[in-house]
Amino acid sequence: MPLKSLSVLLPGLKWLQGYTAQDAVADLIAGITVGLTVLPQGLAYATLAGLEPQYGLYSAFVGGIVYALLGSCRQVTIGPTALLALMTSRHTGFGLDSGPAYGILLCLISGIVELAMAVLKLGALVDLISLPVTVGFTSATAVIIGTSQLKGLLGLRGGSGSDFLNTMRSVFGNLQQVRRGDLTLGLVSIFVLLLLRRLKNVKLANRVRNLRAQQLLSGSIWVVCTGRNALVVLISSGLAYSQCRQQESCPFILTGKVKSGLPSLALPEFETTILGKNGTEERQDFEDMLSELGPSMLILPIIAVLGNVAISKAFGGAGLSPTRELVALSLSNICGAFCSSMPVTGSFSRSAVNHASGVRTPIGGCYTSLLVLLALGLLAPYFQYIPKAALSAVIISAVIFMIEFEVIRPLWRCSRRELLPGAITFVMSLAVGVEIGLLLGVGSDVAFLVYRAARPVLTVSKLQTINGISYILIRPKHSSLYFPAIEWVRSGISKALSTHGTAPVVLDCAQVHDFDFTAARGMGNLHKELAKANVPLFLMSADKDISVILKESTNIVFPTIDCPNDLEFILEQTPNYELHLQVTAPLVESNGDDKVTELSTLSAKST
Repeated sequence: MPLKSLSVLLPGLKWLQGYTAQDAVADLIAGITVGLTVLPQGLAYATLAGLEPQYGLYSAFVGGIVYALLGSCRQVTIGPTALLALMTSRHTGFGLDSGPAYGILLCLISGIVELAMAVLKLGALVDLISLPVTVGFTSATAVIIGTSQLKGLLGLRGGSGSDFLNTMRSVFGNLQQVRRGDLTLGLVSIFVLLLLRRLKNVKLANRVRNLRAQQLLSGSIWVVCTGRNALVVLISSGLAYSQCRQQESCPFILTGKVKSGLPSLALPEFETTILGKNGTEERQDFEDMLSELGPSMLILPIIAVLGNVAISKAFGGAGLSPTRELVALSLSNICGAFCSSMPVTGSFSRSAVNHASGVRTPIGGCYTSLLVLLALGLLAPYFQYIPKAALSAVIISAVIFMIEFEVIRPLWRCSRRELLPGAITFVMSLAVGVEIGLLLGVGSDVAFLVYRAARPVLTVSKLQTINGISYILIRPKHSSLYFPAIEWVRSGISKALSTHGTAPVVLDCAQVHDFDFTAARGMGNLHKELAKANVPLFLMSADKDISVILKESTNIVFPTIDCPNDLEFILEQTPNYELHLQVTAPLVESNGDDKVTELSTLSAKST
């Protein structure tokens, strides 16, 4: 089959057209660099998810291959992330062999949900999650992830868990059991990781005059800073190996044995066994497992899609196809589930490393996958000497930059109302759980949108024409008037008439582009009520579609004004209402240049 025909089924193959040796070298360098980053992160994120370390490596190689065949952004790298690991950890703590079963099944279901979103073109669902809610969610998860690693950092025994309050209670209740060796290694590792992260932005090479030496120095600094996670893990593992040959005298808690070799290609398990409350084994069938996974089956895929689309847009621009990205992500999870992977998505940190390494095509992900497979086959026996404190340091030093304090100040200055959904998401994610926190944050945002639709801002002005004819101008500052808002508009007009006296009412529809049936019928009732009071109602700058909707819904032909210039002529044909005016404020407010201005704004307050 020709390459062009295959490109229809596997869009990633288009990168092979004109693929040169220079492209291969650039992709190889970037792939190895990302591989050195994902190896320690994969081990750490598997531990965070409550799984054995090898599952992090199983999750790190399938996505790179699948995305290379289907993806559209060369910088994106698919694999385990701290956020998805945290959400997975909520279902892996039931003991026995249930942890991997739940993690792998959640990966499969996530892929299926993401594929359904791609087929139904539901990628726009992520647009319901506003920036403040996203910031609150990611900041809360960063705090939860960081605190969950305190046990590993302090050398405390037991699982880390995903509950913020219980984790903090457990840590403070066992401070007397802190191990000095783990604490020292963890703090030093965090310091070194943050120092190397900062060193990457320092231009030390500019102080060297020799150009060749300058290039060598800058390249060495970049390699060390980029591979800082692997460097810290390697050094700490060497230290642990020298100190822990005799397990009884080991000053560190080690990762333990990591299963070597490739994962078996098999279907996920649809039933498992957990440890009951009484210490007895309890069998769970597929229905029980689905019941346990609950909202995570929908929330986790949406979060994965949100992150992946954001990364793709950040590096690839707005021209990428969201549907294609969804398909690539979904098949990465579905195929990964057959290779014992936990849920995966795009990683922003590794994608940034990929971009900085000069990757030219998504084939760089294949080289990363080969490096991970090589590590599984040859290096797995040596992973047992990695101290848990070092892995905790890797996670903590990565997630602390997910806390976005810098967004608070511009939000406070520009839109304080949007701080509330973000605060609700942050607080409730810490107090109740990340799933509930996200749902409440999105719910509060949607509630604000519904409130704005139900209570549009109305600008009410009592004005006069050049010839002294008074009229009341109602200007909705909303593009649509739907059924929740019509009573609000009627109430606003009634209040305007009671405040400014009887006068013709002009509804400015320049910014209104849509009515629904209920709103149109409400306008008809309003027209009849005003007609009984001898108050004419005019529509100004109304779209033709609005006029048709109003006529078909009410059988009333509303008098319309095409532009403000026609207002004088129309009002001159209207009977004089000056005898009925009950004006409590000046009719016209002048700025000194004889220009008429609006006198009052009707605030969002029901009569």
